[in-house]
Amino acid sequence: MLVAGIDEAGRGPVIGPMVIAGVLIEDERANVLHNLGVKDSKKLTPKRRERLYPEILKEAKACHVEIVEAKVIDSERGIKNLNGIELEAMVKIISRLRPDLVQVGSIEFKADKFRDKLSQRVKVPIISVHHAEDLFPAVAAASIIAKFTRDNIVCRLREIYGDFGSGYPSDPKTVEFLKDAISRGELPEIVRKTWGTVQRIASVSSCNALSSRY
Repeated sequence: MLVAGIDEAGRGPVIGPMVIAGVLIEDERANVLHNLGVKDSKKLTPKRRERLYPEILKEAKACHVEIVEAKVIDSERGIKNLNGIELEAMVKIISRLRPDLVQVGSIEFKADKFRDKLSQRVKVPIISVHHAEDLFPAVAAASIIAKFTRDNIVCRLREIYGDFGSGYPSDPKTVEFLKDAISRGELPEIVRKTWGTVQRIASVSSCNALSSRY
């Protein structure tokens, strides 16, 4: 039986894309991934993820990655929320990999509700639970592929746009990058302009500019 594990990296950042990965493996090979040390990407160092990346590709029957750029997230959010955007990417991955079974972490509070939504779009049995990356090696493998891919993209973006930190709203370096860009009126396309962080900084910047005139 062919099992597809699906996971994402980059839901929360205000800068950079969201990356969703699918890894297709033979069910009986799941223990091989486990023995290699494949686990939730957040529990691994960057170096360890880098080492495991080619090992996962070697074991997988197929892999597929969907990269949702910041500008696409912004345009789509006028129609659907982030969960809806990610669900569409998952549908594309499942359609490409054509597994016998899908294992995926729920992106909604009610896992069964999310499973039902996905089941309406693809005719494949789906197991959807919270923390699936801790339970299923295929999902853990997908988390590594997604994280490694996004980290490489972010490194390239820093070379182009300068050091914006991690890209997360809680990172002071990211906030300073946004403040500087907004003050110059030059928000690059890698910024998710619909994020509350950007709108708050823009609002404060506008108020400060107005106050300085009077």
